[in-house]
Amino acid sequence: MKTLVLKFGGSSVATIACIENVADIVASAAAEARIAVVLSAMGNETDRLLALAHEITEQPSKRELDQLLATGEQVSTALLAIALHKRGFNAQSLTADQIPMHTNAVHGKARIEKIDGEKIKQILDNNEIAVITGFQGITHEGRKTTLGRGGSDTSAVAIASAIAADECQIYTDVQGVYTTDPRLVPEARLMQQITFEEMLEMASLGAKVLQIRAVEFAGRYKVPLRVRSTFVPEHPGTLITLEDKKVEYPTVAGIAFSRDEAKLTLQGIPDEPGIAAEILGTISSANIEVDMIVQNAGVDGKTDFTFTVHRNDYKQALEILNAKSAELGAAQVLGLPKIAKISLVGVGMRSHAGIASTMFATLGRENINILMVTTSEIKISVGVEEKYLELGVRALHADFALDQPPEEEKMLETA
Repeated sequence: MKTLVLKFGGSSVATIACIENVADIVASAAAEARIAVVLSAMGNETDRLLALAHEITEQPSKRELDQLLATGEQVSTALLAIALHKRGFNAQSLTADQIPMHTNAVHGKARIEKIDGEKIKQILDNNEIAVITGFQGITHEGRKTTLGRGGSDTSAVAIASAIAADECQIYTDVQGVYTTDPRLVPEARLMQQITFEEMLEMASLGAKVLQIRAVEFAGRYKVPLRVRSTFVPEHPGTLITLEDKKVEYPTVAGIAFSRDEAKLTLQGIPDEPGIAAEILGTISSANIEVDMIVQNAGVDGKTDFTFTVHRNDYKQALEILNAKSAELGAAQVLGLPKIAKISLVGVGMRSHAGIASTMFATLGRENINILMVTTSEIKISVGVEEKYLELGVRALHADFALDQPPEEEKMLETA
């Protein structure tokens, strides 16, 4: 029999009725495969526990926070195991320390170091269902840790790798991965398949379907991922897998976007080695992450340096640059607190020319000014004024015909 890891997020187990629904999905899957289940805490339970801690103090101990937050998943796993027992299945709920799933000692955002899959395999070999807490781990010294927001996705992928599962299925409140956000573009198409590279780019660029670390982990350890809906379980969802060299991929797989960008520019800085490192080193020392970066060609020994940060960090970054501008020899510091980023993503870009020119022509036709551009092998990102975000995404989605399934999906449908 195949071995599957099924992961259910907080909205999927928010109430007892939801947990009963999840138990039905697991029971159906268990008829055809060996099953391990990974769960998040119920609904907004993690937020509720955080709020309780902050009622006591604004700065609770990170160690004790992890002890507290880890209880959320323990509740949901035990309840699901009970629901499976009611349906006649043998099931065991397991916490991360019972596996064990070892992490480093960084409380609140720990990284998985090692998983022993033998206990889970023994449970599956005994025709039982393993129901495992996501989001958490344990240090080698025995301290509870948590993996950060969305960490249950990473837990599920790591467990799938440890037990050599045939597939890791992430159940959520959407049916799969769309060409762009269907709330913005109703014509957005649900994709049958997408590569790890494309999914990683889309997740990092604003798509919220999967946690970035989970996609990275799955790609590194070659764990096939599938995104499915808890509320439409009969739909196969979207498979995220390795690039198939036999398939001619579409030039553009999807469009990701972010509304949370801000732009900063240092004008007239000396065009000399090390200046970019000095600017970005100053920003990163304040724990501010930089996204898009553009440096113009130098003229008369001077150049302009532009980068984007998260909008929440804009004010602090602007203050840092203003304080540093004289030392850097800048003529002036300019800022734009609200811009948006639109990104085309697709592995097919590697073998197709003209994507950028089509993108720029589309935006130009809609009178959308491009503030900055960055590219990679499978991505083109542009910064635009925030007010043009929706218009730009809709126009690009239409011009690249993303509402139409590519040829390889048509072939899969007729196979």
